[in-house]
Amino acid sequence: MTAPTALTLVVFGRGVHCVDGGYALTPASVARVRAAVDYVLAHRSSFLGAAAGGGSPRIVFTGGWAEACEGAPPPPDGSREGDLMLREARSAGLDRYADLRAETRSRSTLENLVNAVQDGLLSGADFDARRPLGIVSHAWHLPRVRFLAGKVLGLHGPALLDVPVGGRVDRGRSERVARIASRLAFLGVGDVPALLRRERTMVAALRRAERLLRRARGGAVQTAGPGDRNDARRGARRGM
Repeated sequence: MTAPTALTLVVFGRGVHCVDGGYALTPASVARVRAAVDYVLAHRSSFLGAAAGGGSPRIVFTGGWAEACEGAPPPPDGSREGDLMLREARSAGLDRYADLRAETRSRSTLENLVNAVQDGLLSGADFDARRPLGIVSHAWHLPRVRFLAGKVLGLHGPALLDVPVGGRVDRGRSERVARIASRLAFLGVGDVPALLRRERTMVAALRRAERLLRRARGGAVQTAGPGDRNDARRGARRGM
């Protein structure tokens, strides 16, 4: 049986950085746009056929600014993750196959989904196993996207179609921690305002834990001998 084609995609941002006084997508964000482009081109006949038949293929690029939760000021309008990804997609000709939209207020995966709904970017589309919503990100991120899409959109299993970035990039322990923390923090919660409150509490707790861990590592380095100090620094960079 041929897998259904997702004619609506949500592409999740992976950060922007400053370049010569301006803003540019990180390589990971570019890779996610590229994954969306590759998917559409691999299914171009379905996208073109849907558009010709009165359908509305749609691709939503989500992301505000990566460092907002740490207090960094937002980039100006037009320079946020969603803006820059949409611009990259247009440069690749993706607007010939789908309506391209951007969500530019979010600071997390949960907010990506919440704001996409609240901004009406997914309105008019019903998703199920025959008409899935495509979720575009790195493979290590997709399980958490699926979990949160279940919470926010009520979509599960085959109603979601994974569109992973090509190649193997493993985020390892940090993503596993985020996934476990999300499942624990959101256990039994389905109300969007409550989800957002829980996320803020969870992020604050994780950042406190990170600061304590950095202090503990710093103390270990100060009391170590010269040879042990270098080993400790290498371990800290690896995340132990």
